[in-house]
Amino acid sequence: MTMPTSATDALRALQGLEGGSSSVRLRAALAVGTDPDPGFVDKLIERCAIEPEFYVREMLTWALTRHPSSMTVPRLIDELRSERAQARSQALHTLSKIGDRQAWPAITRELLSDADDEVARSAWRSAVVLVPEGEEAELAAELGAQLGRGERETQVSLSRALTALGEVIVSTLRTATMDLDPRVRVHAIATERLLRDPDTGFEFAIEEAKRIMALGTSGQEG
Repeated sequence: MTMPTSATDALRALQGLEGGSSSVRLRAALAVGTDPDPGFVDKLIERCAIEPEFYVREMLTWALTRHPSSMTVPRLIDELRSERAQARSQALHTLSKIGDRQAWPAITRELLSDADDEVARSAWRSAVVLVPEGEEAELAAELGAQLGRGERETQVSLSRALTALGEVIVSTLRTATMDLDPRVRVHAIATERLLRDPDTGFEFAIEEAKRIMALGTSGQEG
């Protein structure tokens, strides 16, 4: 008995998601997203947790966004409790792309301060997209607690997340400029510089912040 073409194609795509070649997995994810089906959702999310190639993970996320959020969001929220860092990170990334604010309560303080930098960065980006109107200041305070964390890539991500919230972050940043940790103070001053002038490069903002600190001024004048 011959399977219907659609069923045959679906089976081939599902098998392709586990293919040994990244190009095969990429084409399979594209096929699944092009012809979405509820039966694909679990496999897509399962693959997101272990897929080693960035561009394939991006296609998996795109494929998930092509399915109804009523099906994907609850499963993605479940992934946020995974012990696997990549599962948490990719689920957060996908939730930010879907943009369904029903996922907001799942963006917990624990995720925003996750020990894994990639998970935390994904949580920051997702939080900025999903935060309900009126809760931006509270989110700014949570993000502000991470100032000074990590290497440049992590600090850039945090500054971008904070500046995306707008003027509501100013109070948090100015409190941070009085922190005992010089890394926190530098990062806060640099982020405020980026808020005032988004075209300023992060490295320039950091060097300017260091200069301001060396001169013993807050950088808040003007």
